[in-house]
Amino acid sequence: MHVTDPIADYLTRIRNAQMAGHRIVEIPSSKLKKAITEILYDQGYILKYAFEDKNADNKQGLIKIALKYDPATKQPVIRELVRVSRPGLRRFSGSTSIPRIFNGLGTMIVSTSRGVMTDKKAREMNVGGELLCYIS
Repeated sequence: MHVTDPIADYLTRIRNAQMAGHRIVEIPSSKLKKAITEILYDQGYILKYAFEDKNADNKQGLIKIALKYDPATKQPVIRELVRVSRPGLRRFSGSTSIPRIFNGLGTMIVSTSRGVMTDKKAREMNVGGELLCYIS
C-alpha cells in the first residue's frame, strides 16, 4: 500500500488506536515521523516509544508508541491531532506568525530548516517553516 500523505497516516493511526483504547500503536518509520514522535514524548503526550530498525526482509522500520491515558478518567491525553499542511495545500509560516494553539496549551509541530520542532522552539530560534500538525 502506498500512502500519499505519511504524516496524515501517522496521526490517523494514533487517533484510531486511542479510540479503540489500545495501549501500543505500531507505525511504519521515517525520519520525519521519528522527529514528531520525539516531540510528542518530550511534550508529555505519549508514555514512551521505541524505534525498530529495518529487519532481515528489508522492510521499513517501525515506531512503537505507548499511548498515554488519564489514570482517573481513562481518557486519552491527546484530545486532538490535526494535520495542518497537506500535500495538496502546503501551509508555511514565518517565525512571528506561527499560530498559538489554545493560547499556548496545545503544540504546533513545525518543520524548519533547522529540523522539526515545536512552535515555541521555532519562535525562540526565530525560524519559520511548514506547519505540519497540532496536538492538544
